[in-house]
Amino acid sequence: MASIGRKFMMSVTGLFLLVFIGVHLGINLLLIFDDSGELFNQGAHFMTTNPLIKIMEPILGLGFLIHIIWSFFLELQNWKARPVKYKKQNLSGSSSWASRNMLVLGALVLVFLIIHIIDFFIKIKFTGDSLLSEIEVQGVMMENAYALVSYTFINSLWVCILYIIGGVLLGIHLSHGFWSSFQTLGLNNKNWMKRWQFIGTLYAIIIAVGFSVIPLYFLIKF
Repeated sequence: MASIGRKFMMSVTGLFLLVFIGVHLGINLLLIFDDSGELFNQGAHFMTTNPLIKIMEPILGLGFLIHIIWSFFLELQNWKARPVKYKKQNLSGSSSWASRNMLVLGALVLVFLIIHIIDFFIKIKFTGDSLLSEIEVQGVMMENAYALVSYTFINSLWVCILYIIGGVLLGIHLSHGFWSSFQTLGLNNKNWMKRWQFIGTLYAIIIAVGFSVIPLYFLIKF
């Protein structure tokens, strides 16, 4: 029962994070549709000042923590329960590479997330940065988040490469996590399972391409 409960929590927090990642990508894509930065600054300003978003931020953080901790618990439990002889089996035919390496993928995504938080979130929310000086956009004063993000990508090839790799790793991680969440919740059958897998793959591709195209845009154009 404890294992079932942990899997259920993994699925619920995973779906919650899937929604957040989609919204986050939508805001970030504003970076490439308006070189003046106004659209992205308005989006960033909304995300940092909206009361509902402020309430959701600690819930989101808790969701991340639960998802990460539970994943390690489940992987450890699976490792202990796995017979030694299974280590020699070729499992490639029965499961995808992503499903067999979810913990490794999750750990790499976590490293990327920490770097992302240090690069932008902490500066925007807490420490500030000289590039974040306030500007006026359509009569509203707000921090120039566009200047910070664009400067970071334009002036560092390695940061661009890191974020492209991070986007791809996130997409691979989600390619399995999406449909497996619905499977754990019991929202599948022989017909819907294939549909969830297709939707999950499509969602993962959109996320991977979407996040990767942003640093590529600044790398190529500027």
